[in-house]
This record gives sequence, structure tokens and C-alpha cells, in this order.
Amino acid sequence: MMYSGADAVATGHYARTSLEDEEVFEQKHTKRPDGLFRNRFEVRNPVKLLQAADSFKDQTFFLSQVSQDALRRTIFPLGELTKDFVKKIAAENRLHHVLQKKESMGICFIGKRNLEHFLLQVSVSDVSGGLLWAGAPVVMKPVFQYLQPRPGKFISIEDNRVLGTHKGWFLYTLGQRAKISGLSEPWYVVEKDGTKGDVLVAPRVDHPALYRDLLRTNRVHWIAEEPPAALVRDKMMECHFRFRHQMALVPCVLTLNQDGTVWVTAVKAVRGLALGQFAVFYKGEECLGSGKILRLGPSAYTLQKGKNRTRVAPEVSSDSPGLHPTS
Repeated sequence: MMYSGADAVATGHYARTSLEDEEVFEQKHTKRPDGLFRNRFEVRNPVKLLQAADSFKDQTFFLSQVSQDALRRTIFPLGELTKDFVKKIAAENRLHHVLQKKESMGICFIGKRNLEHFLLQVSVSDVSGGLLWAGAPVVMKPVFQYLQPRPGKFISIEDNRVLGTHKGWFLYTLGQRAKISGLSEPWYVVEKDGTKGDVLVAPRVDHPALYRDLLRTNRVHWIAEEPPAALVRDKMMECHFRFRHQMALVPCVLTLNQDGTVWVTAVKAVRGLALGQFAVFYKGEECLGSGKILRLGPSAYTLQKGKNRTRVAPEVSSDSPGLHPTS
């Protein structure tokens, strides 16, 4: 939403668009149109969302659900700058409070409270308006309600042993280390059962149960081209994706479904995929858009178990139940 009377909004996100400095900031010896940004709003080529010059600070992940109209009316003054250069500008202008402020990488609206304590007190009960939650690239209006602890069990995925108890499955993210009382060796969350309240865990940070190479999203929000022409033409397209801010981009192949959803096949299995996260897609420096992860393929551990069962399957005799010789 634009402020009344404003032509555009400048934001501190580290990102760029295909409508860049040449059009907005450079002074030219030509008469400017009435309203500095008026020509940006004319229906012309779609505006692309591009990664920032500072790849470490790039925030296109969080902007991957932005609408075309909003993007056309947004400028990113920091897009071509590195964080070090921004600090240099702040120092030259004696903005010492900016230099002294520590960067926040957590959930900004809970302050300095312990995250587990916060989650045991409140829960998002209405996401219809959207919320920046657990790295999701959308901005919503959170509606909170108190949430009671839901004790459950930590269960080993390898042998179904009960290893300990927890205060609620919602406190854990797939891939994170689970602090299990009485155990010194590390265990990691691989699955959560919201019905029973159990959290399945595996030993070792690189356990195959943590890795998957297939997922399906909901209908993808494409920023500049819906959907990309190459994907429409071939029903498949090579690109890259990430599902966490600052994680390395993963090469993948998208397969387009008739309902606008996509299957994402990673070239190499990735660790920690989880339902509800957003898969954000990139082609070169362009952020194409994103979709919420609704389905996951089997883990590498599940696939290995299936192969092992096939490999050691006993020979079937003619008097096995339900089987008869063909003569």
C-alpha cells in the first residue's frame, strides 16, 4: 500500500530491480515528466527483482512474493551497495547510533525473549493476512492466541526407541539439533507427528533421513512472468532455489503442473527441507518468485531402506501364502 500522495516507496532491503539508477537517480539535461516516478507506472516491460550487489546481505528471499505493481513503485537505494560501504556513509555523516546498532537475525517482533518461551505463550492463529515467520518470504498480520504445552516423545527413526520427552513438537524445526535430557551425543529432528505429538530424531548431523531431493509447492507466485515462457513451452526448466535465507543456491529442475504448482527436483539431495517453508527460485541474478512447500519426497534414508529390503528379499517358494507356480 502506498502512502497518500507518494509516488513510490524507498526501502532499506538489499535488492535491486530492472528499473535501476539510470531511470530514477541520474540527473539528465532533459525535461522530467510531471511526477518523478510517473513513467515507472506506465505499462511497459515487466519489472524484474534482482539480487543485491552484496550477495551476503541480499534479501530477495523475503521479497519473492511481492506483486508486480508494488515492485514497480519501490526503489532500493542500498541495492548496489555493500554493507561495509553503507557503514562508511553512516560514519562520514556521524550517524554513530547506526554503526553501534547490532544486526538482528532473529524474529524481530519478539524482542530479546527466549524463542521457546515465546512459542509456549503464543501461536499464530490466523495467517490469512500473511506473516514473516520462520523465514517465510511474506509479510502478514499476525493474530496470536495462547498455546498450551503439548508434551511428547523423542523417538529414534532407526529403531523406534523412546529417547526422552519434549514440551511440544511445534518448538522444533526439521534439521535442528534436539536437546534431549540425559543424552550427550547429538540427535537431529527429521520428522514431526502433530497428531501424536512425537518428534522423530536421528543421530549425526549428516544422517540420510535429513536429506531429500524432491518437493512440491503450492501455486507459484511468479514476479515478472507468470509463469516463465521456457517453463510453459517445455513444461520443465532448469534454475536454482533456496528455502532458507543465505543458504547456497541449489541447482534444480522445475516441472510445471496444470494447476500452477511445481515439482522441484534438486540435482543433489538437500538437508532440512520442511513443509511450510518457501522454495524461492532464481535464474542468474533474477529472483523469479516462490511457492510454499506442500509435499516432500521420501528421504534418502527411506529410499535406502527400500533398496535394502529389495536386495535381501528371500526367495519365494511355491507354497508361499497367496502365490502359486505358473507351471
